[in-house]
Amino acid sequence: MESAEIRRRWLRFFEERGHTVVPSASLIADDPTLLLVPAGMVPFKPYFLGEVKPPFTRATSVQKCVRTPDIEEVGKTTRHGTFFQMCGNFSFGDYFKEGAIKLAWELLTAPVADGGFGLEPEKLWITVYLEDDEAERIWRDVVGVPAERIQRLGKKDNYWSMGVPGPCGPCSEINYDRGPEFGAEGGPAVNDERYVEIWNLVFMQYERGAGDGKEDFPILGELPSKNIDTGLGLERLAMILQGVRNMYETDTLRVVMDKATELTGVRYGAARDTDVSLRVVADHMRTSTMLIGDGVTPGNEGRGYVLRRIMRRAIRNMRLMGATGPVVAELLDVVIKTMGQQYPELETDRKRIETVALAEEAAFLKTLKAGTNILDTAVTETKAAGGKVLAGDKAFLLHDTWGFPIDLTLEMAAEQGLSVDEDGFRRLMKEQRERAKADAKAKKTGHADLSAYREVADTAGETEFTGYTRNENESTIVGLLVDGLPSPAATEGDDVEVILDRTPFYAEGGGQLADTGRIKLDTGAVIEIRDVQKPVPGVHVHKGVVQVGEVTVGASAYAAIDIKRRRAIARAHSATHLTHQALRDALGPTAAQAGSENSPGRFRFDFGSPAAVPGTVLTDVEQRINEVLSRELEVQAEVMSLDEAKKAGAIAEFGEKYGERVRVVTIGDFSKELCGGTHVGNTAQLGLVKLLGESSIGSGVRRVEALVGVDAYNFLAKEHTVVAQLQELVKGRPEELPEKISGMLAKLKDAEKEIERFRAEKVLQAAAGLAQGAKDVHGTALVTGRVPDGTGADDLRKLVLDVRSRINGGRPAVVALFTVAGGRPLTVIATNEAARERGLKAGDLVRTAAKTLGGGGGGKPDVAQGGGQNAEAVDEAMAAVERLVAEAA
Repeated sequence: MESAEIRRRWLRFFEERGHTVVPSASLIADDPTLLLVPAGMVPFKPYFLGEVKPPFTRATSVQKCVRTPDIEEVGKTTRHGTFFQMCGNFSFGDYFKEGAIKLAWELLTAPVADGGFGLEPEKLWITVYLEDDEAERIWRDVVGVPAERIQRLGKKDNYWSMGVPGPCGPCSEINYDRGPEFGAEGGPAVNDERYVEIWNLVFMQYERGAGDGKEDFPILGELPSKNIDTGLGLERLAMILQGVRNMYETDTLRVVMDKATELTGVRYGAARDTDVSLRVVADHMRTSTMLIGDGVTPGNEGRGYVLRRIMRRAIRNMRLMGATGPVVAELLDVVIKTMGQQYPELETDRKRIETVALAEEAAFLKTLKAGTNILDTAVTETKAAGGKVLAGDKAFLLHDTWGFPIDLTLEMAAEQGLSVDEDGFRRLMKEQRERAKADAKAKKTGHADLSAYREVADTAGETEFTGYTRNENESTIVGLLVDGLPSPAATEGDDVEVILDRTPFYAEGGGQLADTGRIKLDTGAVIEIRDVQKPVPGVHVHKGVVQVGEVTVGASAYAAIDIKRRRAIARAHSATHLTHQALRDALGPTAAQAGSENSPGRFRFDFGSPAAVPGTVLTDVEQRINEVLSRELEVQAEVMSLDEAKKAGAIAEFGEKYGERVRVVTIGDFSKELCGGTHVGNTAQLGLVKLLGESSIGSGVRRVEALVGVDAYNFLAKEHTVVAQLQELVKGRPEELPEKISGMLAKLKDAEKEIERFRAEKVLQAAAGLAQGAKDVHGTALVTGRVPDGTGADDLRKLVLDVRSRINGGRPAVVALFTVAGGRPLTVIATNEAARERGLKAGDLVRTAAKTLGGGGGGKPDVAQGGGQNAEAVDEAMAAVERLVAEAA
């Protein structure tokens, strides 16, 4: 039975039994604590935690999942994989243990002709929690499983919780006996390789307290409403139904291995090393395809790093098996054709997925050779020095300059018998991140316990948003927090979070900044609102400070937004939609939105593109946008079902979570997008859009920044003033400015080259005098000195080598010259063969000198270079070199 058919049967079975079919959520987790969805129940987590009331009592899904903690084990065993599909059925206060057990048994054992999976009942073994008499009784007396095939296990194996205080409960696992060829008999308690788990039924019936680990926590009591959460691994069931030994031989992975075999000539089963590589390629290419399909792009942080890491592991393993050119296109094609049967959007988005994947492959292949050479050199130097640990700064260089994931460096170093200073690497990475975050915008999250907001929603209902049609309205304060804690009242000067029953204030979301404004009470109290967020669905939290009077829960209020700010943001948001469509028209559907920010009078828009957008294309896009403005197109919003929106051709943002009903914003016949933001009524209200330029913000992602309306006009007015000033300076018309300024820059560059040539000649002229002034240190000719500040590294190196060549070849010689450039000291040291025979190596001498200068350096035994931070220590560094020369005599 093919994997696609297993998925269809699962969903059909439960739908026929009253379950709502919930489509798989994106792999991009809608949870700030998770990078990617690691389990089938994650999309239902808010329902189980009581944060959101479920819209159904029964549900079923086949959820895409990615787990990467054991990524280095992928391929080495046949049990580890990064992507998998979890089939689940869920009950929220509906059926409980007996219902879940009977449904599971029916689906697994019913004949294939009747819609079941047709497993032999006598091959199914059951485990239950040690103290769960009820579950054992149901399996034995209701279902009819013999007592000898039911085993009790402890908390570690058969008890579930989220690892934090909240719902928990015993679980029961269904295991399949694969036969004596997979090991000794005795049931899953003895051998989980032979008796493989295929389905886990979790009975959420208790509430747990705080504690450590999987076993050490107290049970506080029973839940008021008992729930069911089950999970069946689709790949494991496919392995059984398809009669293969492991998941890599199932239909969706074996075809990828076959394609890798075709591309490399390596046969699966021929050797352990190549089998490992084939499994890595199959798993990682499937995972990469699914991640890109859900909107993840390769990068050096977060989920982008996960994608980059697994893609580059796959590519490198193909090369280890003998592939010499690009391979991703053909591997990707197989994955899309196979997985597309279950997820048709992979075929729909094929071009975008291919563009992102091929760009990453091209970037990696370009740097793989150079990075490998650098790693090989570092490994050779480490071994030559008797070391067994590759320095952290070498690993950082490979990561930062050549895009080597640290895991790839670890693997390649291990292949040559070395470990890596991971602590040193991570320290350097931390320092880099801290520098990068210095100007980053802090993520806006409420500092209060989310339960406080949830409690308000449960008692007062969700906030009614009136801002699409109104800028102000009467309201009632239904919730109030002071310094993050619920409070009945607040006084002048307090920082508050206010929840209203209805509000015109837009809460930040979808790339649009929040409204600001004021809330006035009948008592005369005034709250200045500076931000609005939605920490839990449906609840607008107005953050501000009480300026006058006292604020109390239940008070009548009048909420009014800053209209000027709102209108400026609305212009920016509508301009973003126009820019998105114009870019897609110019570059194709691969220019999909990857993020945005709409602020007053300006916006930024991130989109997928494997390369920089040519200036001419950007000019055409800008012209197209402004032509649309002049057409005075109406901007309309309509609420419809998600299916209707897709059929209407509305563009959805990758990774965004949408409900069954969505809002579609249409701009004439030009643009149609799913959007919850505020917009202008007509494109003429934008006035003018000026694109400031585009830049890279990550692999395959570009960013356009632009101004709108008056801000765009002011920018152009300033540019006009600058152009007028340049006209006066160069005495030319505007159209002549590029040519005239280019000519001036060329002359300036030629003059700089001439100056540099004179300076170099002057430096080199000193070679003879320096050689003649060599100092005899116990038989070694030593030249040390400081050349004029500003001498470049290349010129210093040439001078050092020239001086060395002028010293009698039979006499040991060391030349160590220093300079200061840009306020930082620099040194180049060279030795001749006779000096090296005495043990005087340039690299050792440079490391000592550079350490004295407060820096580092290295190089070959004959010539090396270093630098530091302390220009005042040059004399001390020269003395240190002389001491080493004397000690070697």
